Amino acid sequence: MDVSIVLKVAGMGMLVAVAAQVLGKIGRDEQAMLVTIAGIVVVLLMLVGEVGTLFETVRSVFGI
Repeated sequence: MDVSIVLKVAGMGMLVAVAAQVLGKIGRDEQAMLVTIAGIVVVLLMLVGEVGTLFETVRSVFGI
């Protein structure tokens, strides 16, 4: 696992948090929730490849 994926996830989290806070302050709570959900989906899509690599490594270690 590379450090860059951790930095990408942290950066995305900070960006989504700021956007949700700004939208919440101006009274657009629905858009703030959508931004939060979209951020979670994007981060999960970024991590799908890493989880696949993890499963392949576990399979190769245990010879499954």
